[in-house]
Amino acid sequence: MKLIGSKRSRAFRALWMLEELGLGYDHDPSPPHGPEVIKVNPSGKIPALLVDGSVITDSTAILTYLSDVHGRFTQPAGSVARARQDAVTGAILDEVEGALWTASKHSYVLPKDKCVADVVDTTKWEYERSIARLGDVLEGPFLMGEDMSVPDFILVHCLGWAKIAGFPDPGEKMMAYLNYARARDGYKRAAALP
Repeated sequence: MKLIGSKRSRAFRALWMLEELGLGYDHDPSPPHGPEVIKVNPSGKIPALLVDGSVITDSTAILTYLSDVHGRFTQPAGSVARARQDAVTGAILDEVEGALWTASKHSYVLPKDKCVADVVDTTKWEYERSIARLGDVLEGPFLMGEDMSVPDFILVHCLGWAKIAGFPDPGEKMMAYLNYARARDGYKRAAALP
């Protein structure tokens, strides 16, 4: 397996899971739209996972693939527990990551004449509201209870992204959750990668 994408992107989620799973893999830390990225994903987006001659793009798709193949960090496909896990994943992508990505686009991704500065304040409000709701449903040390699962990889990454982007503090409960997840050896190994 080979993961393409800088750890300073959504690729971190996949790197973290690969480290948690203890899998051997190669890592190409190419940035978005780099030549190696374009070769495997014409959109230029990262991450991309090369496995068995195929390319899997999108961090959530990669996490789902890895967790399903290795039977860890997920609930069984077709179960009510998996449907609940997928619902939490979707909510994080829509309400938390969506706010962060919209703010990023209007801060530095889009051409200056397409940026709407006022959008950033609205996304911060949306983020703060969504994080509070997720804190209310936190079932244990992780989102789905005692065991870490796919949505945790995404939310922990988003909480770090939010801090860097100057978004509101997530509150005491979510900070404790973030610190607990970041204390894991797999997280530390992924964070230490070049």
